Amino acid sequence: MTDTSEFDRSFNGLLYSVMRWDQLTAFWQKVDAGAGWYLYAVGQQVPQESSAADKVQQFTRELDELLRREHHEDYCAIVYADNLDAPSFIKIYDPNHLGSSCGSSSAKSSVLPGWVMSQTPPCELEIGGVVTGQRKRWWQAFLGETT
Repeated sequence: MTDTSEFDRSFNGLLYSVMRWDQLTAFWQKVDAGAGWYLYAVGQQVPQESSAADKVQQFTRELDELLRREHHEDYCAIVYADNLDAPSFIKIYDPNHLGSSCGSSSAKSSVLPGWVMSQTPPCELEIGGVVTGQRKRWWQAFLGETT
């Protein structure tokens, strides 16, 4: 039998959706920025260390702006967490690459999130497509890297 990591169990486990934009605003306030979050942009290098609290706050602020700007719906429903009141694992889907974010009967056709916030070290998630240059630039700018 295959040993499944804690990250994999959380990634594939029961998650709850943040359905409305006002709920997302309240949800970010419940994220303990100092809880040792690994910030992972799927398709980019897996983080080896958790982020400092100020980096987590910057990430949630900038990602919130991106989601509201690019998800052209009157509802959110692209942020999922293991616990909406005290999250320790969060999946955030890219508004420009949604497909069916609620899953599929075939693992090969399921869409991966754009970003994962986890309090356990993440495992690499292999994307089937290409990470767009726009998203790479956004992530590099967030990390303070120049191209």
